[in-house]
Amino acid sequence: MSLGKIFLILGVAALVPFVARAQAQDDSNVTLIKNATIITITHGRIEHGSILVRDGKIADVGTDVQAPAGARVIDGTGLYVMPGIIDCHTHIAVDGDVNEGSISVSSMVNIKDVLNPYDIDIYHELAGGVVIGNVLHGSANPIGGQTIVIKLKYGAPPDQLPFPDAVPGIKFALGENVKHSNFSAPGVAPRYPETRMGVEETIRDAFTRAKAYQQKWADYNRRKAAGEQNLIPPRRDLQLEPLVEVLEGKRYIHCHSYVSDEILMLMRVAKEFGFKVRTFQHVLEGYKVADEMAANNIGGSTFSDWWAYKMEAYEAIPYNAALMTRRGVIVSVNSDDADEARHLNQEAAKSMKYGGLTENEALRLVTLNPAIQLGIDNHVGSIEVGKDADFAIYNHDPLSVYAVVQKTIIDGRVYFDRQQDIARRAGLEKERKDLLDKLEKENQPPKKPAATENKSEKKPEKGKRKKTPKPELVAMVAGGAQ
Repeated sequence: MSLGKIFLILGVAALVPFVARAQAQDDSNVTLIKNATIITITHGRIEHGSILVRDGKIADVGTDVQAPAGARVIDGTGLYVMPGIIDCHTHIAVDGDVNEGSISVSSMVNIKDVLNPYDIDIYHELAGGVVIGNVLHGSANPIGGQTIVIKLKYGAPPDQLPFPDAVPGIKFALGENVKHSNFSAPGVAPRYPETRMGVEETIRDAFTRAKAYQQKWADYNRRKAAGEQNLIPPRRDLQLEPLVEVLEGKRYIHCHSYVSDEILMLMRVAKEFGFKVRTFQHVLEGYKVADEMAANNIGGSTFSDWWAYKMEAYEAIPYNAALMTRRGVIVSVNSDDADEARHLNQEAAKSMKYGGLTENEALRLVTLNPAIQLGIDNHVGSIEVGKDADFAIYNHDPLSVYAVVQKTIIDGRVYFDRQQDIARRAGLEKERKDLLDKLEKENQPPKKPAATENKSEKKPEKGKRKKTPKPELVAMVAGGAQ
């Protein structure tokens, strides 16, 4: 297969990102969304309200907001505008595996080094109203890799995805995944730790080394400031530097967790070494230790109603989010799954049934609360003047099962438009079919000449081989660009 044909096939998968990027770049820097139901989260609902956006920020909100000359106007009649959804636990937008599971402490690796802005899951989540994701390392290690908060600017250069004002994070993990309860590979030696006791000791040992490393640099900097000459700086340790940032409050811990005894264990270790846990992720037994979490100002980012998929999830209950909320914990509902993220608005609504949260409390679970957990609530999470213009626009109340996103806006620019998406589906499907037809024709065996007494079958010229498409390219085209 020629190089040109390969590029043609790959072009189908890349078409939508370029369309989305061009669409975003074409938007005016001044936009008015008018005559919509605006769900502010912090100041109630505004019926027949308008939002003025200027240079990616919310410039005005109310019932009597006028469009300046030249502004782009979006008619919101019959529509609902809410802050864009924030997913506090996701694994999308990464190139390759997210687990560096070879060692127990992998704090030196960083998710931002493998961001992939062309991951189709970004576009799918935009279609579900998600604008921000906390992209985490996996849960194979007691101390995993560094995390990154991104805006879902599908198709933009990778350096435009990270949220510039977000506090950097790091993934910790407890329980079955860390001690490999459900994992083994033939010929691969088990890796320490294999018990919950070992998990605690691994974390304690890492912070013992981190504090000693911190002290070495403090001593060096003190002596240097005093004017001492010919000093040799301590050797840099890339594994310990992120943990020193944790000790200094410059990096947030987001800890994968399930059972209450381990949640309490990490609180004790944190108190011993003087660091803070920002959120317990999953935290399916958080309802058992909600008072302790609230007293330590630790957030809980949980599932709405997943349970019993492994032993440590057996005591999970769908009332978890509401019970933690009532005890004073800042709670969010996350996805941990690209498909789940497409309807986080409805996942949040389940806590109205299981626990009796109000409409606004339910919507906070996927807007303002995760913004607080990520330290970005001064910028996003509610519709207020001065905040980033990140919105999800629905055709029904966002808590309804009938709600479908019509537009998703990030920094005042449209990154998903349902009507445009529908309009280009026929063209994409035709292009996909044409490519499949072309590939099928090229893959047909050559016709043999008619057999005669005086004419033998023509043999291929010496040194030439028949060209056939590679199996992976055939599979790529068969998958198509959805």
